[in-house]
Amino acid sequence: MSSALNKMTVEDFDVKGKKVLVRCDFNVKMENGVITSDKRIVASLPTIKYLLDNGAKVILCSHLGRPKGEVNPEFSMKPVAKRLSELLGIEVKMADDVVGESAHALAASLKDGEVLLLENVRFEPGETKNDPELSKKFASLAELYVNDAFGSAHRAHSSTTGVADYLPAACGYLIQKEIQFIGGALENPKRPLVAILGGAKVSDKIGVITNLIDKCDTLIIGGGMAYTFMKALGHNIGNSLLEEDKIELAKEMMDKAEAKGVKFLIPVDNKVGREYKEDTEAMIVNSDDIPDGWMGLDIGPETQKLFADAVKDAGTVIWNGPMGVSEWENFASGTVAVATAIAESGAISIIGGGDSAAAIQKLGFADKMSHISTGGGASLEYLEGKELPGIAALNDK
Repeated sequence: MSSALNKMTVEDFDVKGKKVLVRCDFNVKMENGVITSDKRIVASLPTIKYLLDNGAKVILCSHLGRPKGEVNPEFSMKPVAKRLSELLGIEVKMADDVVGESAHALAASLKDGEVLLLENVRFEPGETKNDPELSKKFASLAELYVNDAFGSAHRAHSSTTGVADYLPAACGYLIQKEIQFIGGALENPKRPLVAILGGAKVSDKIGVITNLIDKCDTLIIGGGMAYTFMKALGHNIGNSLLEEDKIELAKEMMDKAEAKGVKFLIPVDNKVGREYKEDTEAMIVNSDDIPDGWMGLDIGPETQKLFADAVKDAGTVIWNGPMGVSEWENFASGTVAVATAIAESGAISIIGGGDSAAAIQKLGFADKMSHISTGGGASLEYLEGKELPGIAALNDK
């Protein structure tokens, strides 16, 4: 498997006067046809501006929502074209279709430094099936292809991988950053490498834990999935979340870590509640002593210290998943403590998308992190050591 670290980037192309098809991630949050967060559009600007500054004819495409292969005005890219026009300060032309007459006519008439946005790629039934005919139609619009949609890089679709069979293909700045940080942390990390994994289920993170045990110096487990590990140690966990069928696996993972000399940390104390609700009666108890009828909903103060200490001298920290029910103020302090420790650590810090990213944004720590991944599912698969089709399809340097 060729390393993702030597893929061609947009800067390896001579783009002047060329039509460049760019797959972006414009899957923005919308309410009643109004964009409620343009973060993803803003994130794509460096790649688009680079192409415009270098005299390319830019053709953008993305999916939005799940129109399931049918034209549905509710999922039209029109609001994106409007917002993009404002951000770029030039009119972004909008095609009425994806690869039909309108797209072809507008693409053919593009001048250097102009931008065209195609309609929602998932209006085409062939997109999610990675249909070669559709891929060829995408390719016929342009001379070069750039993928900058990391959030969709784990999907083999026509606009993310198929089109790369028919055009020279490179990554944009967003994907390049993901490759540099996540790929770099997995292939050649600044040590010690500390990985912190949270979230509800062990089953969601098995691949990640297995891959990281071979790579990191310290592995920290928090969140709902920690209780399966406590149970594996023979602790009483009350009504805490448990994946009964993963207890043996949890034991194996801890044994494997020990055999490899990897520090494996799980909570030593917990904030437990009587019920699964925000204002439930709560108390702090040790991990080997969760009373019957109570459930663990966050890590306790001793664990917060333990985890923060492990992060203090790290060279690289990878964090994916909250330490407790972090959307509830009452059970968010574990997640806040970990986020704070990472922000203060001076380590290269890589935050896998989803809840961890949301927590970092909410706390205002975003500028203290080296890298916040733009793709939840994609970053998890990358951390598992899987080759992502959207990156694998790109040309090597």
